[in-house]
Amino acid sequence: MSWKSKTRSLQVFDTELSADTVEWCPITEWHNILACGTYQLQKGPDAVSEEAATRIGRLYLFQFRQQGPMCPPLNELQRIDTPAILDLKWCHVPVSERPLLGMATASGELQLHRLLESQESSCVLKNVGCLELGPDRLALSLDWSTGRADSSDVRIVSSDSAGCVNVLSLGEDSVTATAQWKAHDFEAWISAFSYWDTQLVYSGGDDCKLKGWDLRMGSSSPTFTSKRHSMGVCSLHSSPHREHILATGSYDEQVLLWDERNMRQPISESALGGGVWRLKWHPTHEHLLLAACMHNDFHILHCQQALEGSGGACSVLASYILHNSLAYGADWSQFTLEKPRPCSPLEATKLTQGPAESHTGGHLRIQYESPTASFDTSLEDDLGRYIPESSPQPAPSSGASPPLCPTLTGDGAAVSCLMASCSFYDHMLHVWRWDWSPLEEGCTEKAPDEGESKETVD
Repeated sequence: MSWKSKTRSLQVFDTELSADTVEWCPITEWHNILACGTYQLQKGPDAVSEEAATRIGRLYLFQFRQQGPMCPPLNELQRIDTPAILDLKWCHVPVSERPLLGMATASGELQLHRLLESQESSCVLKNVGCLELGPDRLALSLDWSTGRADSSDVRIVSSDSAGCVNVLSLGEDSVTATAQWKAHDFEAWISAFSYWDTQLVYSGGDDCKLKGWDLRMGSSSPTFTSKRHSMGVCSLHSSPHREHILATGSYDEQVLLWDERNMRQPISESALGGGVWRLKWHPTHEHLLLAACMHNDFHILHCQQALEGSGGACSVLASYILHNSLAYGADWSQFTLEKPRPCSPLEATKLTQGPAESHTGGHLRIQYESPTASFDTSLEDDLGRYIPESSPQPAPSSGASPPLCPTLTGDGAAVSCLMASCSFYDHMLHVWRWDWSPLEEGCTEKAPDEGESKETVD
């Protein structure tokens, strides 16, 4: 069975300030709530250096609603002016029965915002706690200990520009530092919990080192130090689905998958290009990994073969290439989308016709739809037939396209995901969907006539 992978932009939003982090709420009743953070270096007339400039930011709160093809789905609920924001993370479990958002800022603060109901709109964020990590530093990242939706141990780990890692405990309406230590020689770009043993913490820094820490043993020395990345380590994410699995990314443009029991050698290495700023495992599909690759767009990786021990690079199932600046923030939503429009017989051509005789590599087709500024992207051969993005280009005599890889679900059912991504200098937030579905026999997409745009309907 052949499979079809397709991305479709649903809405583009101008954040005015440079956008660098996005997070969908993981709590069931609020899966359609999205937070976006921005970072802007504001230089005054007398600011001769970056240190003298002011770093400002803005926190946006949105609600996603499927209201039909003529209505933009993203509804802005709130905007809050803040210090520049470098990272956002929702706690994976309710705290005091409400969602709680953590925010790392350029003022060196860890801020907590609780999602509350509002009469004016569906909900708003309220600041309920703040802790300064230390003077003259930027808070660069944070992670919650609750990645497996376990509410028995709610803590935060954060890293900062002084090279320190900070562990914080949560009170009713406060956050308290329980440990802080110098972990890296330069900026500690990223820190994260092992979701299976939350006494284990990982950090990555601009000194090109990936380190592990056991909080039970103190912080005098790491449990391991890896120099496998050749440049600064800037992304980490522990798998919430498989024990011992850790994904790391770096300015060296590599995504490495590790077995935490043996940190001498990664189990997989994938070259994505552009510098891997953020990695996010899918919240329910254990083989899917989302990568934000700075100078090389956003990619969805399929990691099943690597996780099952066969080694090799993870395959790219889909790429979202419609941003025009640094690809920084990206996240999956667990919101349930309506099913995509099925293939119409009027659009179908027989798969048995085979590939084009003069295959030149494919063309990107953008299908525009107004007024939501939404458009489809798909890769096609010279005859207008769909080319799955991760499949090798077939030789002229190969016949029908081969299957891409194992299915994502045990029954081979289609998967539709709601995504958000943001880019820096063009200050843009994109909300888009990714559909991964079996291509029925005798059904493939047909290109429109030259000059014709194809309207798509949810």
